[in-house]
Amino acid sequence: MRFLIGLTLIVIGFLLTWKADWLVNNWGRIEWAEVHLSSDGGTRMLYKLMGIILILGAFLYMTGALQTIVGGIFGGLFSGSGIGPEPSADAL
Repeated sequence: MRFLIGLTLIVIGFLLTWKADWLVNNWGRIEWAEVHLSSDGGTRMLYKLMGIILILGAFLYMTGALQTIVGGIFGGLFSGSGIGPEPSADAL
């Protein structure tokens, strides 16, 4: 199931990157992107960056590295709250 979800996200990211011009022509420009990313074409750049980030995130998800990274960053927030995994007896 992880492979299917990851493959779907990769295809969506590829389409965002490939069809950025079509998206701008049909949905219009994003003012924030035009101001902060580039003088002209900032919206296209935003769509392409979103696509590339989605592709990289999908690869990390498919390999299980995303859970390791997120657990390493935010794992301490959920310890003892009953949300995350319970510590083993060896860790105590």
